[in-house]
Amino acid sequence: MASAFSHIAIPAVLYANFKNQAVNFKLLLMASICSVIPDADVIAFKFGISYQSQWGHRGFTHSIVFAVVLACICLLFYRRVNSRPWIVFWFCFISCVSHPLLDMMTNGGLGVALYWPFSEERVFFSFRPIQVSPIGVGRFFTENGFKVMASELMWVLMPSLLWVAIGAGLRRKYSK
Repeated sequence: MASAFSHIAIPAVLYANFKNQAVNFKLLLMASICSVIPDADVIAFKFGISYQSQWGHRGFTHSIVFAVVLACICLLFYRRVNSRPWIVFWFCFISCVSHPLLDMMTNGGLGVALYWPFSEERVFFSFRPIQVSPIGVGRFFTENGFKVMASELMWVLMPSLLWVAIGAGLRRKYSK
C-alpha cells in the first residue's frame, strides 16, 4: 500500500485547488478519512481472514463500489460539513477511489479488487513505481520505510505540490 501520507495528499490537492465555502476544511477532514478508510481492512488479519480473500486486505474496501457506497454515506452529512450534496459525493468518492488507484501503482502485494463484486481479480497498473509501504506503524520507521517515503515523495507528494501550484496560478490568473 501507499502510506496514509500519500493517500491524504489527494483530498488535500482537491481542497487546495477548489477551496471555497462549499469545499471547506470540514469537508477536507471527511474526505481525508475517506482516502484512508480502505486500509481499515487490515483488521481482517486479526480475524484470520487471509490477504487473498475478497474480505481481506486490498479486497472489497479497495473497490469502486465501496467508494460509491462510502460517498453515498457521506451525503448524510452534507449539512454538517456546510456543503452541497453533489460536492460532498464527488469530493469523497474521488478521495476514496484514489486509494486503490495509488495502491495499484505500488510494487508489492497482490493487487486490489478494484472491480469487486463483479470480479474478485486483483489488479495493478503496468507502471508501478511506488515502493509498497509496510503494514504497521512500527515497520514504517525502518530503512525500508524511508525508501517508501522517498518513493512517495517523488511519485505522489511532489506531483501533488505541482498540481497545487498550477491550481494557484490558474486561480490567480482567472480571478483578476
